[in-house]
Amino acid sequence: MATTIEHQQAPPSQLTLKVAVAGLGIAGTGAVHNLARSSKTELVAACDIRPQAIGAFESDYDGKGYSSFLALCEDPTVEAIWISTPNHLHCEHVVTAAEHGKHAVIQKPMAVSLAEAGRMVEASEKYGTRLLAGHSTALRPPFRAMRRIIDSGELGRLSAINVWSYTDWMLRPRMPQEVDLARGGGLVYRQGPHQVDAIRLLGGGMVRSVRGSVGQWMPERPCPGYYAAFLEFDDGTPATLVHNGYGYFLASELVPWGIERPRTPMEHRIRFRNGLRAGTLREEDAKESLRFGAQGSDELAFIAEDRERRAGDREWVPADPGLFVVSCERGDLRQSANGLYIYDDEGMRDAPISLPGVSYNNEIDEMYDAVTQNRPVYHDGRWGMATLEVCLAIMESARERREVRLTHQTPTHDLARTH
Repeated sequence: MATTIEHQQAPPSQLTLKVAVAGLGIAGTGAVHNLARSSKTELVAACDIRPQAIGAFESDYDGKGYSSFLALCEDPTVEAIWISTPNHLHCEHVVTAAEHGKHAVIQKPMAVSLAEAGRMVEASEKYGTRLLAGHSTALRPPFRAMRRIIDSGELGRLSAINVWSYTDWMLRPRMPQEVDLARGGGLVYRQGPHQVDAIRLLGGGMVRSVRGSVGQWMPERPCPGYYAAFLEFDDGTPATLVHNGYGYFLASELVPWGIERPRTPMEHRIRFRNGLRAGTLREEDAKESLRFGAQGSDELAFIAEDRERRAGDREWVPADPGLFVVSCERGDLRQSANGLYIYDDEGMRDAPISLPGVSYNNEIDEMYDAVTQNRPVYHDGRWGMATLEVCLAIMESARERREVRLTHQTPTHDLARTH
């Protein structure tokens, strides 16, 4: 008989958290929509350097619009800020928010360097604000459900974790900073945290060492578009992870429902790749068409159409986080279309998860509970710093062709006390 894995809910409260979003790009747009729909939050303000985005926000959500992050932080009605600004600005913006007494959810990657991440953690602790390293698969119900099964011991001790991700990340509209390694661009910085966060959640958090390799194979994209790594946890548990973002093969083909409904159809990927190589793709226009308050052009309608099609899909397909196979002494776990496949001595069963695995919902829950009920943040700044350390170690190991030992890891929290 199929088992349903329940997603734990926070107790109801009459309080609402007054929130703002800084950066109305693709990630910020997703945050706006989720925060506006949540009964736990009141969306009161937003910040962006594009006047059209601010105008659209003020019109659609009747909130205050700011072109300056500092001005947003000076707004006394704002209690917490979802920071979706470019990666190289994360440190500055989190520190500024903390200095003004604002709690913050920071998009991945947390920062560009460990020194920056350390400054962010220190600022939040100094000023008594909550810092949540968000937009992460470790916040999604399927991975928390896997961790609970591991903790239960029903499949025995965790033995290994293997992750495969093949995507079209390099064939999506990109701004210059997204492909500039010095500003936190490239596949390892921007997608590595998805896999690493989930792997660390499942493995207990404490990664001992990393051996990694990266690939940069596309002249039009001067940044890593491939990485592979071997992680060893303190207890000896091994984990392997691979992400190829060049978009020829997609991991969605590995599941039956993904073959018929791939995340991005091949004809779209061919069209984008050819336009990029020929220099005819208006990439800034393509990026703008996906942002808050923008109107996509006819030439780039296929990108917006694909985004809308994916938003309507409820079945999980292997995408940026990838296909996870978690091996224990007496069984294996992996994602199913709507939950988990559990393999044990009695065979295989599909255990649906009662709520879709959208990370923003869990970010809202964690920040809301932290501020209104003084509960601890599970995915805090120190956790985000530990994940960043792994991603940086993959690139350092690739450069120096050696194993890299880690020193900033933090353990997985007890999920019985979290969502």
